[in-house]
Amino acid sequence: MKWNVGTKIGTGFGIALAIFVIVDAVAYRNVTQQSDAAAWVTHTHEVQSELNQLLMNLGDAEASQRSYLITGDETYLPGYTAAAAAAEANRKQTGRLVADNPRQLSRVDALGPLLAQKVADLQAAIELRKSRDFAAAQAAIQSGNGRRSNDAVRNLAQEMNAEEDQLLSSRIEIAARDARDVQITIVVGTLLALALAIIVAIFLTRNIATPLGELTRVAERITVGDLNARVATTERTDEVGILSRAFDRMTLSLRTVAGAAEQIAAGDLRVNVQPQSSEDQLGNAFVRMTGNLRRQISSLVEGAAVLGSAASEIVASTTQLASGASESAAAVSQTTTTVEEIRQTARLASQKAKAVSDSAQKAAQISNTGRKSTEDVVTGMDRIRAQMEAIGQSMMRLSEQSHTISQIVATVEDLAAQSNLLAVNAAIEAAKAGEHGKGFGVVAQEVKSLAEQSRQATDRVRAILDEIQKATTAAVMATEQGGKAVEAGTRQSEVAGESIGSLASSVSEAAQAATQIAASSQQQLVGMEQVAGAMENIKQASSQNAASARQLENAARNLNELGQRIKTLVESYAV
Repeated sequence: MKWNVGTKIGTGFGIALAIFVIVDAVAYRNVTQQSDAAAWVTHTHEVQSELNQLLMNLGDAEASQRSYLITGDETYLPGYTAAAAAAEANRKQTGRLVADNPRQLSRVDALGPLLAQKVADLQAAIELRKSRDFAAAQAAIQSGNGRRSNDAVRNLAQEMNAEEDQLLSSRIEIAARDARDVQITIVVGTLLALALAIIVAIFLTRNIATPLGELTRVAERITVGDLNARVATTERTDEVGILSRAFDRMTLSLRTVAGAAEQIAAGDLRVNVQPQSSEDQLGNAFVRMTGNLRRQISSLVEGAAVLGSAASEIVASTTQLASGASESAAAVSQTTTTVEEIRQTARLASQKAKAVSDSAQKAAQISNTGRKSTEDVVTGMDRIRAQMEAIGQSMMRLSEQSHTISQIVATVEDLAAQSNLLAVNAAIEAAKAGEHGKGFGVVAQEVKSLAEQSRQATDRVRAILDEIQKATTAAVMATEQGGKAVEAGTRQSEVAGESIGSLASSVSEAAQAATQIAASSQQQLVGMEQVAGAMENIKQASSQNAASARQLENAARNLNELGQRIKTLVESYAV
């Protein structure tokens, strides 16, 4: 039979597993027996508990019955009835628990009549007490029937408890024996399984782990690139022997490939590698690599010569290109400087045009204000002329009224003269009348005095009127002259308004032109900014072109040197 690694490992662990299965089966059986024994122990305790509870309930019924008999208080009767019923329930539950034990079951059946007799004796005494015959009830108790039935019930319960104690002892002994068997089985089985596991582990370690460790160390040396490691071959026919022989072939193949790689590294491309099989990816790839290298080196030899001549031409061209780029960069730099000066000039012109535009706008506003003021002056002169005409008319009316007043003064003066004559005449007549005419003389004297005062007043009024007429005449003449001056001022104001209007139109047109000039200057400034930016970009591009041309010249020189080195390098390979 061929024992491979899997069979050996499976056999060793199968034996250990069989031992564990046996141990587990025995332990399971013993544990089950212990569980059954524990259940029977619990069953015994339940039976004894029911019997003890029966005796306690029976004692409670008897105590309640005696309390009633002594006191006659019927509140004790419900406790008696409940205790008697509970005792009967305990007997029935005990019968169900010992149904598997015929002896105990017969005792439970015998306990029924005794319990019934006890309850009947208690009930008879209660009935006697209810009939108000306390002495009869006392005599029933003293007869001892109740004590005898009670002793019979208690003795029978003690017999059942004694048998349950015997059963409990035997079941505890069986449980202890099963526990010892379980311990022995587990200890012995575990020791056997442990010993077998140690034997299997030692066998597997010597037969499998040690050779695999050797192969692992060889693999680690191969991993770090050490191909001089040797694998000890063996005649084993299992997986370990097959693996060691495969490792030996693999290391031999790797050494062959490494030797070929060393020849290629030395520049000899004539090496030939024989693949192990069509599935030898490394060998086939090595064959393809050497073939490709031969073809590529041949192509490189041809291309190196072409590259050398082309690089020389490129060096000459890039030298000229670098020179031209430098000249272009210098010209663009000068042009950029000129454009920058023009941009500064355009900026100043734009600023001046904006200042002129602002001044023209202010002049237009001032001319508009002057035109409006002139129009207001013309309107005021018209109003003054109208007022002067009204004043002239008033003065004419005043002159006419002064003439009328002069006429009235002349009339008053005539009246005063007449009054004076009348007073003289009255005085003469009073003198003629003598004593009777004295009073009329006094009146005549007063009238004469009044006439004199009137004459003096009219003289003063005439003098005032003469002054008023002179003033009125002068005022009329002044009014006429003022009207003529106002009319001339009005004509001059109209001419000035027309001149200021023309000036305002001219200033407005000049402001618009200045605004257009400022806008054009701004546009020219923006254009010059754009031109300056473009020239700056052109300058940078020219600088970059010059730098690129220099870099291209350097690259061409490097390329020429590279071509020469490649030519020298490929000539070192033997194809």
